[in-house]
Amino acid sequence: MTTFTSSRAIRNTLVFLAVALVSLIISSSARIKDIHIDTLSELPFPEKNLRFGFNLNDYNATEALIEPNQFLAEILLNHKVNYQTVANLAEKAKPVFSVRALRTGKPYLILNQDTSTAADYFIYEPSPLSFVVFDIKNQNVFKTEREVTRVRKTASGTISSSLWQTMMDLELDYELAAKMEDALAWSVSFHHVQNGDEFKAYYDELYVEDQRVGVGELYAAYFNNSNNDYYALRYANDKYDGYYDLEGRPMKKVFLKAPVKYTRISSKYNRNRFHPVLRRVKAHLGTDYAAPYGTPIYAVANGVVTKASRTKGNGNYVKIRHDKIYETQYLHMQGFGKGIGSGVQVKQGQVIGYVGSTGLATGPHVCFRFWKNGKQVNHLNLNLPQPDPMAKEELPRYFEVRDSLKLILDQIDQMPTVAQLAQSEIVDVTAP
Repeated sequence: MTTFTSSRAIRNTLVFLAVALVSLIISSSARIKDIHIDTLSELPFPEKNLRFGFNLNDYNATEALIEPNQFLAEILLNHKVNYQTVANLAEKAKPVFSVRALRTGKPYLILNQDTSTAADYFIYEPSPLSFVVFDIKNQNVFKTEREVTRVRKTASGTISSSLWQTMMDLELDYELAAKMEDALAWSVSFHHVQNGDEFKAYYDELYVEDQRVGVGELYAAYFNNSNNDYYALRYANDKYDGYYDLEGRPMKKVFLKAPVKYTRISSKYNRNRFHPVLRRVKAHLGTDYAAPYGTPIYAVANGVVTKASRTKGNGNYVKIRHDKIYETQYLHMQGFGKGIGSGVQVKQGQVIGYVGSTGLATGPHVCFRFWKNGKQVNHLNLNLPQPDPMAKEELPRYFEVRDSLKLILDQIDQMPTVAQLAQSEIVDVTAP
């Protein structure tokens, strides 16, 4: 916790020094002439320290981070705000910001002009894009959205391990990796990427007061996987809103390629697999995706939950019927998603549970199973249903957008891998 002293004490000290200086001048008038001070405004008072619309020089400011299991009442009580005032503020805040949404590690600021009385303001930053001001004296709460500057950027790289890890190694943003996976998730299996695969992106970076705060819109993405080119191009108007391929077909398919992100396949569909727990050959009629405990598991398509239960072998699991032909199942969950139960309708991409190791599992993963006409099949080998294409009369307008975005992507110079960058640096150093 950091406390900033108010400039009032500084000002009082300066006034005292000014008076002392005037007295000294008067007592020394025989030796010092033509010295006078018109006003105290000529004294070198500190410049304004503006934050959140306040001049911090006018207040005693205490800045800190939300601690684990810390609530608004605990913070404000420590600054002489009584329980009733805290309750009133919490009620006032409901249309603007829930006080239950305070998160560990997020910054806040307490301002008060007189430390012997209750604080004047509590200011909380839920994100770099906004802040919430609790006006304690006037019992008012308001939220301010900061002005955001959007800067168009391009990025590219060559996969050295995974899309996510390669982006991190190239000091690109985690958000960009997530947006690329979302745009291409129906066409590219990111669990099968190989060293040497390539990616490109055209997107917005967000800045607040010259500080980079995140990634905005992704306009276009490209991925080369096993020598196959995939383009995802953003197109939006009154009728369409999403990513489309070069022919104007929606990138969003009926089924996602996988139920989890940023993971790896730890065990494939195999009718003759040796079971690591049972220690015997037992058909593995699913695909295992290894991931850390608590990783969200997504429904791969719209459907109705037919089972949300637990068995000795499956652990916590969810089964979903998508239509008369297709069903999916998700095993070994740590726990279920909010509201998930039998009979509940779910949408594609909705969180239905979290990765765990319940049941017969040696480590955290989700065993993903797929049924077609009542028979378990390997979903990676299926030709799954395709969405309806864009209307023919829309295609000329789309092709104009497509051509401009594709040109930008094609002109992006391909970045070398991190390993290649390190090698080139060594060569430069050792060259004569």
